[in-house]
Amino acid sequence: MEEFIGKIWHNWVTKAAGGHYPQAAVKLADVEKTAGILFRAFGGDPGLKVAAATAEQHGARRHWLQRLAGSNEKVSQARRDAETLRLPPEIAAFPEKSLNRDLYLWLSAIAACDIARHRPWFIRNQQAALTALQRYPGLRPRYERLVDAHLANRIPPEEMQADEAAQETALRQAMRQPGSIDGLPPLSSKKSRPPQPVLLWLIAADQATAGRLADPDEELPPEGSGNPEIAKEAHKAEQVETPENKNPMLYMFRAESLPTWAEYVRVNRAYDDDEDPNAKDAAKDLDQLSLTRDGQTAKSRVKFDLDLPSAAEDDTPIGPGIALPEWDYRKAVMQEKHCLIQPMIARDAEPADLPAELAATAKKLRGQFAALAPQRRWLKAQPDGPELDVDACVRNHADRASGHTPDSGGFLAQARCERDLACLLLADLSMSTDAPISDSHRIIDVIRDSLLLFSEALTATGDRFGIYGFSSLRRQNIRFHLLKDFGKRYDAASRGRILAVKPGYYTRMGAAIRQAANILSEQAASRRLLLIITDGKPNDLDLYDSRYGIEDTRMAVHEARRMGLTPFCVTIDREAGSYLPYLFGPAGFCVIRKPEELPRRLPLLYVQLTRQ
Repeated sequence: MEEFIGKIWHNWVTKAAGGHYPQAAVKLADVEKTAGILFRAFGGDPGLKVAAATAEQHGARRHWLQRLAGSNEKVSQARRDAETLRLPPEIAAFPEKSLNRDLYLWLSAIAACDIARHRPWFIRNQQAALTALQRYPGLRPRYERLVDAHLANRIPPEEMQADEAAQETALRQAMRQPGSIDGLPPLSSKKSRPPQPVLLWLIAADQATAGRLADPDEELPPEGSGNPEIAKEAHKAEQVETPENKNPMLYMFRAESLPTWAEYVRVNRAYDDDEDPNAKDAAKDLDQLSLTRDGQTAKSRVKFDLDLPSAAEDDTPIGPGIALPEWDYRKAVMQEKHCLIQPMIARDAEPADLPAELAATAKKLRGQFAALAPQRRWLKAQPDGPELDVDACVRNHADRASGHTPDSGGFLAQARCERDLACLLLADLSMSTDAPISDSHRIIDVIRDSLLLFSEALTATGDRFGIYGFSSLRRQNIRFHLLKDFGKRYDAASRGRILAVKPGYYTRMGAAIRQAANILSEQAASRRLLLIITDGKPNDLDLYDSRYGIEDTRMAVHEARRMGLTPFCVTIDREAGSYLPYLFGPAGFCVIRKPEELPRRLPLLYVQLTRQ
């Protein structure tokens, strides 16, 4: 009964406090795609991704009912940084659902017009709002409705002390007429509260955001091993120093060190290094995560390392390596000789036949692709040839009889229809390809079968093609595996190298695309297709695991197009729709939802891409 009455009381007092209307709530997941399209259409940075913002305590004054209900202590506000446009995960600030949805669209518009990010928060938002209203007058009616609804939920200046009232008055004027207020009046008392959150504006992103603690010896998980649910959550973090032990005597005695009868019972005891199963829930409840380095590893019992194998066990390097540039979007400069590509070839790959389980599919594909092979055709009305063209001879005789001079020959000649096409297939061999897709197959197995069937199909057409694979371990060790070169025929040795491929390290895609583009550009063909197979986004141990890698890959794709190539990406990453349009364009990629279909669909996709 107490719990029932408590729930009724909580619901009533929360509703009476106002400021939150769950029946009219709009979630970011429902408008994320629309907000992203609108943000880019209004001129926003196309490299930014849309994600959820965190809820933070604002410290402003609240209505007495809100204090009684314990509501409105935290609020999620929009912000943008170098990589992300963060919008509230849910908006339920207004009683009308249309207003909550309009707020998402307005935040996208004002974020796209937020170009004065070096100016104070108060001036910056006014300038962004003024720019948005001037560029897009159609937004003004929606903006005015949002301002009226938002001001109705705010505490009026009459109920505040003088300095807080002055700030609230200035904020109201700035929202009604953006650009009309030059500065926010200061607070005169230490007991004064900061202004109430302005839901129609962006908050300032932290200037000194703590990044990942860089350590060359740091143990990192393999690519693709992270939890996608955790990756979608945002946390505010700071880097702090390791706290000093001010009272070391407390650690001299530990009560749990006393022997008890339980010490002699064989039970599955937890270790201090074991992960806390409740750590994720605890992190959600924290307003701010503090990170420090204490010199101790989180896993001390078993250590795994992604160092390179010994020379005796590794593939054979070809040459000293090739230095390639890399694009730094932050400085807008191409860093010359920043990466090192190391061509490699399998050391112990034995010549092999096509696996028996692929024989039937390969035979069917060869029959289908044989129709694309160059065929001879007859050319009519030629000046010479091995046979007479009866139709042309009759026409010429009629022309002479009527007094005209024949203008065509009377012979048939054969001509060979060549397909002037070259294709380079670049396969991602990173560590994430070791992930299973079924009880008996991994992603790397699917990629291996795809390469074999692709080669069998193109052999039937006679098209020139090369196959390469890549993985990376930082910028100075980008492994570029030769599986089938343009100058060599596809044979048992090529099949052996393809069957020997195994998961590597990480995915520094920009350098691999540049090297593949350089190889393909040397082929004398009227059409040159650069086909890329991957299972995830660009990734490496350093800055490449952020927008840096996305921008470098995008620049490499643009460079390939300027060389006259046609880059196209085939991926099995279900979330690739959030970044591949930015990298390859809306028509430059294909997402295969079921990885097991890749071997069958890849050759058919090639037919569509090369259709005249």
